[in-house]
Amino acid sequence: MIWKCTDKNIEYGDKPLVMGIVNVTPDSFSDGGDHFTPEAAVEYALKLVENGADILDFGAQSTRPWGYTEISPIEEMDRLEPVISKVRAQTDVPISIDTYFPVVALNTIEWGANIINDVSGVITEKMAKVVRNNQAGWIIMHNGAGGVDEVHKFFDESINKCKALGIDKSQICFDMGIGFGKERVQDLALISRISDYKPDGYPLLLGTSRKRVIGEYGGESVPKNRDYGNIAADTAAILGGADIIRLHNVKAEKQGIDMAYAIKKMQSKG
Repeated sequence: MIWKCTDKNIEYGDKPLVMGIVNVTPDSFSDGGDHFTPEAAVEYALKLVENGADILDFGAQSTRPWGYTEISPIEEMDRLEPVISKVRAQTDVPISIDTYFPVVALNTIEWGANIINDVSGVITEKMAKVVRNNQAGWIIMHNGAGGVDEVHKFFDESINKCKALGIDKSQICFDMGIGFGKERVQDLALISRISDYKPDGYPLLLGTSRKRVIGEYGGESVPKNRDYGNIAADTAAILGGADIIRLHNVKAEKQGIDMAYAIKKMQSKG
């Protein structure tokens, strides 16, 4: 199956894809400030590709649950432009932009991005226009409280809205929104019951990397120390049908993802 993202045709549906996170921020919950300068962000992004990332996801706006200050679209673009342009010049790996501002989406696509990772949880005509006119990939995330039934309903409604706005279904990817307004038990249910709400014919992205659900059930308060718990969540999600795993520690977690894929392939052989 193909996920169409500007000039990239991303194959999915068999081996899970790895999306590496590059936070160009001073205040992200896990690694804020580690790659805040353009030079550090570019170096880190290329390292993620070397370690096996299939997609790079850049964010210049922290979306942590607390303790952050929203920045303007202009500041977001100021952080992203020197990074995206340089990374695109050095690798052909698909680039995703974590933003909910249509103007940021438009400009970053012009700089070489292929995917808009929209965490707003709202399908707007302005963002839809950017996606439609540029044939970009669009990750649509459920944002807010809700369990399996609510997420299933949101995905179904989103499919209908996108159709009405002229978005080709091959451009759409879904994300259940782990950690965004949900209780930890809801997060856990969503990870464990993917097959109950994943829409047929659309890629599904899992984004649990170092989040509170891993900290609570894995007993680890420090986000950077949650990679081991993440591998367990990744494995459950892959066996349930997740197509893309968004994560921080590509080198360590790719080993777990590859093992989970091997197990899934063996299960399919009966």
